[in-house]
Amino acid sequence: MKFNKFLDDIKVYEAGKPIELVVREFGVKPEDVVKLASNENPIGTNPAVAKVICKNADKAHLYPDDSMYALKASLASRFGVQETELIIGAGSDQILEFLSRAKLRENSSVLMSKVTFAMYEIYAKQVGAKVFRTASYEHRVDEFINMMEKYSPDIVYICTPNNPTGDAISKKDVFSIINATNEETLVVVDGAYMEYAAAKDEKYHIEPKDILKFDNVIYLGTFSKAYGLGGMRVGYGIAGKTIIDALYKMRPPFNISSLSLAAAIEANKDDAFVKKSIYLCKEQIVRYESFAREHGLEYIESYTNFITYLFDESRDANKISDYLLNKGVIVRNLASYKLNAIRITIGTAKQNDRFFEIFVEALK
Repeated sequence: MKFNKFLDDIKVYEAGKPIELVVREFGVKPEDVVKLASNENPIGTNPAVAKVICKNADKAHLYPDDSMYALKASLASRFGVQETELIIGAGSDQILEFLSRAKLRENSSVLMSKVTFAMYEIYAKQVGAKVFRTASYEHRVDEFINMMEKYSPDIVYICTPNNPTGDAISKKDVFSIINATNEETLVVVDGAYMEYAAAKDEKYHIEPKDILKFDNVIYLGTFSKAYGLGGMRVGYGIAGKTIIDALYKMRPPFNISSLSLAAAIEANKDDAFVKKSIYLCKEQIVRYESFAREHGLEYIESYTNFITYLFDESRDANKISDYLLNKGVIVRNLASYKLNAIRITIGTAKQNDRFFEIFVEALK
């Protein structure tokens, strides 16, 4: 059977291994598995949100409010934008898909950093677009501007803080890249981890309303990380009405569930839970930085809830990841990104204790 020819050049996205798979394949007890691979919130879901999910469980047979009025009103108030400047997606990933389908076609092109979120490339290739990458994993202004002048891409992706590396680009530099684009180039500012960057250093904090003065920019956010709703799949895009109106033509009806909608509305009310999540990360990431210095490991300074350890030729990320996995510690091997590195989600103190215990063995 023949399918779209563009699929031949697409690698399937590699998600972090689930706990259930590790239990089955390696015989590790479920309670002994430490999952530090997918950047989920280690303290779980806000208890108030969990109660709302349970309360609304008896409505699971009903379609949600497709206008998503309450969630959009809540987000609009939080960010100081208009409800007409918002679109809700099943994770921000779905909005990335809308953008590709709305803007790209065969032989159009996208630009991104050397190492960044894999779905940018996958969605581009699904419609036959070309993919250009900078020479550096960091978002360097000069590299982006030079490549924009050379290739005139239809979409430019700025992932800040960047996944899977954890570094960030300053608000000033983001605006430098945006100002260098032409009016027909769509700039996507992916702020999935922005809450962590904002708490660490204000100069890396990009408010969605800051980008609304540009007609060709969209900001993406998510409830999956700091808000602890990875399993509910709720993301959002904020842009001028022209962009939002185009994306609504891509959106299927009822694209998030009634339970997801209720959970996001409740989660958006509670800043205390987010602050607690960020505090835990700031408290525990210091341990990873200290460990790296003590053991002569290179790491990328992180503005997220994860950290990336880079290995030299004396160590192999594949072997280290496999060793950890056999012991029930799940991290993200970045070999598929052509990096000899691993990405570790910052867990609870107990989870991190377990990681370091096994990681020391793996290094030997």
